[in-house]
Amino acid sequence: MDQAHSARMYDYYLGGITNFPADREAAARTLTVFPSAPIAARLNRRFMHRSTRHVATTLGLRQFLDIGTGIPTSPNLHEVAQEVIPSSRVVYTDNDPIVLAHARALLLSRPEGATAYMEADARDPQAILDHPTLGAHLDLTEPIALSLIALLHFVPDEDDAYAVVEHLKKALPSGSTLAISHATPDFDPEGIARVTQTYAAAGTRVKARTRYEISQFFAGWDLLDPGVVPTHRWHPDPNDTLLTLTDADASCYGAIARKP
Repeated sequence: MDQAHSARMYDYYLGGITNFPADREAAARTLTVFPSAPIAARLNRRFMHRSTRHVATTLGLRQFLDIGTGIPTSPNLHEVAQEVIPSSRVVYTDNDPIVLAHARALLLSRPEGATAYMEADARDPQAILDHPTLGAHLDLTEPIALSLIALLHFVPDEDDAYAVVEHLKKALPSGSTLAISHATPDFDPEGIARVTQTYAAAGTRVKARTRYEISQFFAGWDLLDPGVVPTHRWHPDPNDTLLTLTDADASCYGAIARKP
């Protein structure tokens, strides 16, 4: 609790209360170099809601694996999915015991479906796939919606983010989907460079990637319309008051692809 954690900083940007002084101090330093951080967090959160609803409504998927859950803020992924398909089954993973403690307390499934939580590190995808909780709740022979929301920019090149994603993709059956949102320097390179430095000073490595680099995570799968776009431009809600914000405010791309 005496060290800043990206999930709790994200909670602070969203106006949550599950954060500690170290998180708030690091977040405050980030705000001095990138004042749009709370806006970017809200846009990312709304992308998660829309992408989950799209997968459930349009594609009919009812199994979800959310890696890098973060602090639960309602409505969370399982609430969105189970609103569309009450029998949806969701497995959340995170590597922060504090995150999981709150998840177990707050993320309650509808009785028709299931919601489970497990502690795992995204950098070890095979451990995620082998975890008994995953096997007990999801059927890996049926399509699964894999969500890597605001996660991969915390997996630097040294940890081979592309290999991590490919490992997960290969384990999923045809018809599965992959949803990613990812920070980018494309619209505000100087601001994002300062954010990267601020997070590094707090003990968290960040690798913002270009649109082309992010597109490579979807290699071999079919990108759904409209492709890799700023998070607030992915199937936007026409009534969303945040639509007037700029791409630099978001500084994050979002997309979904489906396995042939």
